[in-house]
Amino acid sequence: MFMKPRTPLFPWLTVLLTGLAINAKAVEGANDTGLEERPINATEREFWSFRDLVRPAIPTILNSKLTRNEIDQFVQAKLEAEGRTLAGPASPETLLRRVTFDLTGLPPTPEEVHQFQIACDASAKAVPGSQPDPYLSVVNRLLDSPRYGEKWAQGWLDLARFAETDGFEKDGERKQAWKYRDWVVKALNEDRPFNEFVALQIAGDEMAPEQAAATGFLLAGPDMVDSNFQDERRHLLLNDITTTVGSAFLGLTVGCAQCHNHPFDPVSQADFYKLRAFFENLIPLKKDVQIPAVMKEPGPNAPVSRIAIRGDFARPGDPVVPTFPRVAAAPEDGAPAQSVLPNSSGRRSGLARWLTRSNNRLFVRSSVNRLWQGHFGEAIASTPSDLGHQGSPPSNPALLDWLACELPAQHWSLKAMHRLIVTSATYRQAGGNEAQDDERFSSYPRRRLTGEELRDALLMVAGRLEYREGGTSERLPEPTRGKAAVAEPDCRSIWLFARRNERHPLLDLYDRPDALLSCSRRNISTNAPQALTLFNSEFSREIATALATLLMKTDPTLTALIRNAYLRCFARLPTSVEQVLGEHFLSQHPAFTTSEQDTVADYCLALINSNAFCYVD
Repeated sequence: MFMKPRTPLFPWLTVLLTGLAINAKAVEGANDTGLEERPINATEREFWSFRDLVRPAIPTILNSKLTRNEIDQFVQAKLEAEGRTLAGPASPETLLRRVTFDLTGLPPTPEEVHQFQIACDASAKAVPGSQPDPYLSVVNRLLDSPRYGEKWAQGWLDLARFAETDGFEKDGERKQAWKYRDWVVKALNEDRPFNEFVALQIAGDEMAPEQAAATGFLLAGPDMVDSNFQDERRHLLLNDITTTVGSAFLGLTVGCAQCHNHPFDPVSQADFYKLRAFFENLIPLKKDVQIPAVMKEPGPNAPVSRIAIRGDFARPGDPVVPTFPRVAAAPEDGAPAQSVLPNSSGRRSGLARWLTRSNNRLFVRSSVNRLWQGHFGEAIASTPSDLGHQGSPPSNPALLDWLACELPAQHWSLKAMHRLIVTSATYRQAGGNEAQDDERFSSYPRRRLTGEELRDALLMVAGRLEYREGGTSERLPEPTRGKAAVAEPDCRSIWLFARRNERHPLLDLYDRPDALLSCSRRNISTNAPQALTLFNSEFSREIATALATLLMKTDPTLTALIRNAYLRCFARLPTSVEQVLGEHFLSQHPAFTTSEQDTVADYCLALINSNAFCYVD
């Protein structure tokens, strides 16, 4: 029996003293200007994420019957070391629903379920290898769909802390912010090489002026436009850009070094401000004037960059020049290559070229780690924006490094990497519990739909989802104050106006981030308002009624109605027990004799509130 640890009498005092000790250690030996920094020693460089990237050899395994590609061999080798193995394959209908949600954020249609089942049956009867793999055909169709970019852009916008307002008290609207969102969707659908995709978001205005909208990444964060201290506003804006670039593209919490040397990782305060110097050439800020939607430098001559002593903008220290973070740079990288352009300092293009090189170990490791998380809900190193000492180590380091080498080998094609992952046996195996206790992927982890996926799926199964190709965002209706309610738009959630201080109730309840900081992994909460809203809200009732109308128009007989309801909601046919229960509910419902429409709507409401609808197996 374990003893419960004693709670300190003054826990706040313990926290305070611990913080003071850490800060004292971090700034020990630093002079008043903040520029002094100790060398990074060999032991620190041997930390797993800081090591040079070397392509691992494919492991030899005992049981290769369940494997399909190299990913499986790395996973199976890890499992065999523990006396375990990959699970068997998921059923065709489970796999179809899984991969369709995974690649497009939407459920498969009844027609797609039917066609896939026919193709699987034909493939099973044919001579092995004589027909195309029906599952691979589905994967290629989904990757070619415009819905792919809409789905995968949302995770990137989380990382970019994207919103269309400034935040803070005024929360003013940014009229052109939607152009960055549209650029991300389009770039993903076109399968723009990932290194180029990232480089343009740092220096698109310098590298390809027609792609300047990409630099909206840098300026997507909150901004206090009405600040009385414009020097402080500029300081906070530059710190936000630097922190976000470090966490999103290097997987390092460089922002911890704004005020003092990083207490855990070999990142000095000077490192932070040398990285910040790449972005120093901002246009002058004016009170009550918003920052532009894209990065635009005022000219080729950047102001002198200085360390802020203890992070205080009013205490400038020694000057610094743009320099790559020492722990991320290799000796052969040299000084940043800068080409002075007519209206730009050329600093960001030098950073972009260095950052997106195939030998930038932190960049490629963090990139494929996020990609894996997008498919399995859990990254190989489960803290994707912190690959340092305070983050979680990778559960399968060899697999992570192999994927990191494979991304540039696949010409930086994200779609090729998606295809590699979703066609693996690791991805195609039968589902397991919602959370895995060992993170070794011995079954597919069950996951809840995001708020956007849930809302979009509700609109789709009810036949209400409207597709569009970008443009200005759709607005949510204003509070009615006793007037007739105004229906909300039926577009996908990614096209809704993204306000920082007022958000969609359903998306908010299902853990959409607040866009104040870069979000690398959403929280997954479970609370009563989620169930109450999904069951009692006017939106849910509208969806249930629309779905009931659709089902009754298709075929109103009880047997067909239940079968079609399951196909639309769960991408499968009901079991015999589910069929009997559905028929019993519909025939015995108190409203059945007075309103068959209301009875079917109540049945549909129960279906969309089930775990089978809200979760992907």
